[in-house]
Parts: sequence; structure tokens; C-alpha cells
Amino acid sequence: MTDPTHVDPLALESLLALEHRGWDALSSHRGGAFYGALMTPEAVMVLVNGMVLDRETIVAGLDDSPAWDSYTLTEARVVPTGEDSAALVYRASARRAADPAPFEALMASHYRLVDDEVRLTFYQQTTITH
Repeated sequence: MTDPTHVDPLALESLLALEHRGWDALSSHRGGAFYGALMTPEAVMVLVNGMVLDRETIVAGLDDSPAWDSYTLTEARVVPTGEDSAALVYRASARRAADPAPFEALMASHYRLVDDEVRLTFYQQTTITH
């Protein structure tokens, strides 16, 4: 019998809530600490500018990145990738006061359960072009 109160940590709602927590951390100069705790030791982030950042680099520098003033996440969907893993794919639009043009990209975050905890293994941004 399944527990009706159990929430699947790899379900759309759970992963989208986790992504919002990450964006909130990026909006308040806590991104390095947040993602440092969330990422597996071997995890990487591939940014829209082509940079590939490992966990150590994220922890060392992300707290000093300019904060987002606002963001929206839309078109989210989960892609199961195994019994204990899934990818969350979504569209993000974010703004910083210093930049009149919004940052718009497609995002993919891959998560895996490690000791019953959701951990980020891979993250990629893809710019939205015409």
C-alpha cells in the first residue's frame, strides 16, 4: 500500500519547487551556498556563454554574481531518466536592473536521488534564439 502523504521528490511539483529555491538563492547572493549543498561532487553546470563550471567553481564564485531582480519559470516538464533520476526542462526569463534586456533561455537540470536526497548532477542553459 502506498502512503497517500508521500510526495515523489522527482515529480514535477517537487523539482520545480527546488528550481524556484535555486533561483531565489541566485536572487539574494546565496547561489554558491545553495548549489554547493545541492550538487553532487562530480556535477557540472554548462552556462549559456559556453562556460563549464564544476561544483568547486560554483561554490567559490556564485555568491558574488549579480543577483536577479525578477524571474519566471514556464513550460516545465519532467523527463524520467531512470528509477532514481529525472531531468527538469523549462523556460526561464530573468531580469537584472542593470540590464534592460531580459535573460531568456531553456534550462535542463538533471537530478538523482542520493541517500534519499535529491541532488543536482548536471545543469545546462541554452539561449533562446529566433
